[in-house]
Amino acid sequence: MLFTLRSCSMKSSQLLWMSALVTLLGATQACSQNGAEPKATGTLASAPAELRDGEQKFNVNCSTCHGGGGVGTSQGPPLVHKVYEPNHHGDAAFQRAAANGVKAHHWQFGDMPKINAVKPEDVDEIVKYVRWLQKQAGIF
Repeated sequence: MLFTLRSCSMKSSQLLWMSALVTLLGATQACSQNGAEPKATGTLASAPAELRDGEQKFNVNCSTCHGGGGVGTSQGPPLVHKVYEPNHHGDAAFQRAAANGVKAHHWQFGDMPKINAVKPEDVDEIVKYVRWLQKQAGIF
């Protein structure tokens, strides 16, 4: 009888953990698919002159993983995505990501390392460019 109760208790515990895992995975999936995908823009317009330094710094420091124009690659997620809109990932999140790196939490690309080559003022310029890309895509 003790074995049966212990077995039943273990099954309940396992069921509880499985339910929690399924709920967590569902929430993660919902978060990673938050909102509409970016509009197809065909050929991206040239960035305005005041954003060209940010564009150049993005291309040198970020595009290898996040893709030209922030559309993502097999190495990193698209920044032109609803998940990265200012209400979900504010500008300070980009600063922290560059300075400290980021544990994977929305995507399956693995952790992002810190980017030693950029200074906070560089990240400010990069973020302005990324926000412009997001606006062009109709994200916000």
